[in-house]
Amino acid sequence: MYPLTTAAGAIAAGGMGLVLGSFLNVVAYRLPRGESLAHPRSRCPGCETPIRPYDNVPVLSWLLLRGRCRDCGTGIAWRYPFVEALTGVLLALVVLVHGADRDALLGLAFVLLAVPIAAIDLDHQIIPNRLNALGAVTALAVLALARPGDLPEHLIAGAAAGGFLFVFWFAKPGAMGLGDVKFAFVMGLFLGSAVAPALLFALLVGSLVGGAIMARKGVQAGRKTKVPFGPFLVAGGLFGLLVGTPVVAWYAETFL
Repeated sequence: MYPLTTAAGAIAAGGMGLVLGSFLNVVAYRLPRGESLAHPRSRCPGCETPIRPYDNVPVLSWLLLRGRCRDCGTGIAWRYPFVEALTGVLLALVVLVHGADRDALLGLAFVLLAVPIAAIDLDHQIIPNRLNALGAVTALAVLALARPGDLPEHLIAGAAAGGFLFVFWFAKPGAMGLGDVKFAFVMGLFLGSAVAPALLFALLVGSLVGGAIMARKGVQAGRKTKVPFGPFLVAGGLFGLLVGTPVVAWYAETFL
């Protein structure tokens, strides 16, 4: 059996991402509501008719049905095909960057964790403990099986990232939640040293968005506007996953 080329691996990962993205939509909707992820089958939000298998093909079915239920015509939110497509693209990018081998496993797992975390935090302003716990266990298991030599570095990175955000949380109560602190720890387990540029990117983007809100609403109103930090952490994590290692190498060669 011949190993996959990087291009073939990226195509396979992208296709799998479309399918898994459909499941991540279910996770993002049901998990914070305490509902089963397996039952019942996905239903139309209007008439509650179970979605037929041929109407549940990722992205394609939504396009063919023009974003509406086949039975009652209720609109189906564009977010569902967007999450499916985004998951597929991100998984393909991970393989293109890290190769079609075990080096990509951590990145693939991180994407599948990060996508529902961003969606849930946007909707509910929480990062469920179950997802953080699952992420920590998954990262440690993948490291132990595929890259045991990297385990100490990633544990240190997790402790440093979680500790860094814990200081922010402690110094400025209400600026972020403990779920963000825990997710920063999990990001360190997945990213290792690349978590440093990931956190800097998250803080930079978060500051820019916060500044834009204050410019639009005024300083006082802007400061009172609640913006979940989880999506910024996810964006930073993806930045660290895809380009963080070269950034760290460049910084070390230039300044150390």
